[in-house]
Amino acid sequence: MNVFLWILQGVLAALFAAAGVTKAAQPREKLISQLPWVDDVSTPVVRVIGVAELVGALGLILPGAFGIATVLTPLAATGLAVIMVLAMGVHARRKEPQAIGFNAILLIAAAVVMWGRFGPHAF
Repeated sequence: MNVFLWILQGVLAALFAAAGVTKAAQPREKLISQLPWVDDVSTPVVRVIGVAELVGALGLILPGAFGIATVLTPLAATGLAVIMVLAMGVHARRKEPQAIGFNAILLIAAAVVMWGRFGPHAF
């Protein structure tokens, strides 16, 4: 189970790091063409979401890899799960069921990491 959790953490970290860097660094106009919901949210909020996703991605990997402050890994998964719940709300308001489904998959994956790293497979 530990190996499965590490794989899941790696996949989630890669996805959230890519999304976070994109939201934090790309110009608003380019983001709107890629992510239509950005048009409904202010630029500083999009940047904060991107930084939060990037920090969460780092939190999924670095504490366990270095064995320092390992409680940060399940806390990072919790934070990313919260971001996914909020994202699902935005997509529900915009009537985007495919985006809700993708966010739900990420939410479930983050919840599995939370369960495993807070519980039976903590570092």
